[in-house]
Amino acid sequence: MEDPDTLAPEERKKKELKLFLFIAILLFPILAIALVGSFGFSVWIYQTFTGPPGPPG
Repeated sequence: MEDPDTLAPEERKKKELKLFLFIAILLFPILAIALVGSFGFSVWIYQTFTGPPGPPG
């Protein structure tokens, strides 16, 4: 990998833009879906063992 200080300003700008787009369009949405999905899965598993919330029927 090249040292960022040795790159021309145009090259550095291109790399930064590509990295930003990767993070904003791909990485963060995938992480958000994984986080929400894992939370929902953990609640589902918890309720499988303890029953649904609320007063007993």
